[in-house]
Amino acid sequence: MQISKEELLNQINAVNKNTLMETLGIEVVDYTDNTLTARMPVTPKVHQPDGVLHGGATAALAESVGSYAAHIFTDRDQFFVRGLEITANHLKAVKSGFVYAKATFLHKGRTTQLLDIRVTDDEDNLISICRLSTITLPKQK
Repeated sequence: MQISKEELLNQINAVNKNTLMETLGIEVVDYTDNTLTARMPVTPKVHQPDGVLHGGATAALAESVGSYAAHIFTDRDQFFVRGLEITANHLKAVKSGFVYAKATFLHKGRTTQLLDIRVTDDEDNLISICRLSTITLPKQK
């Protein structure tokens, strides 16, 4: 039985309890066959001391959305996904509102995946460009 988009988004967001994603306020808001989008509020909780979005929080958002994307397109009963490498180029500062991370598959292999993650603000300005590689590994029986 296939579940609805809304149900899957609710399931994804429900597992964020007591995790970094909950701490940062990350919420998955949309997906397609090749993309997944999440958002994160830009508040003092994710600021650098000078009042702008911390690059580490942006990288955590990017890794979260990319890992979720690889995860939901995997047989979760048999496999798990782990991040291998992430790069982040920060292009613009943000002080408030939301940032949105959209992960798009560049390679969707059985074992490795490569995702392009673009982080934008409320006005669709490009904030960061990230790349994430993940690996899919079999669960131990």
